[in-house]
Amino acid sequence: MNSRRLPIRLSRLVWQRADSYCEYCQLHQVFDLLPHHVDHVVARKHEGPDTEDNLALACVNCSLAKGSNIAGLDSRTGQVTPLFHPRTQRWGDHFRWHGPQIVGRTSIVRATVAVLNMNRPDRVALREMIIAEGTFPPAWD
Repeated sequence: MNSRRLPIRLSRLVWQRADSYCEYCQLHQVFDLLPHHVDHVVARKHEGPDTEDNLALACVNCSLAKGSNIAGLDSRTGQVTPLFHPRTQRWGDHFRWHGPQIVGRTSIVRATVAVLNMNRPDRVALREMIIAEGTFPPAWD
């Protein structure tokens, strides 16, 4: 594993651009116990660069589940499919909410939801709780 640190300027840019929301599951940092990560969309392992267009903010759950994966299986077709890319794709075009569950509108997101294990019972329970408070999901989606 390459442990090279990102420049502070890049980390700040990623946090500000995402407004402290996980760019995969949309959970705001305030609702998570562990700090979000600056994630390489295409991992360094796959020659992903340390550039702003290859970095996204991810909660620990999404980041660790994604790891260095760049593709997964679409549950509907069984085909290998690239994962969602927050820099080149719009969240609302691919994902939708079904209560606290994240559902894929496209093969890209069906693969992403599966690889990132976005509907783990503990995450769904957390989303149910903050939906009941009226603070989730984010207003832009």
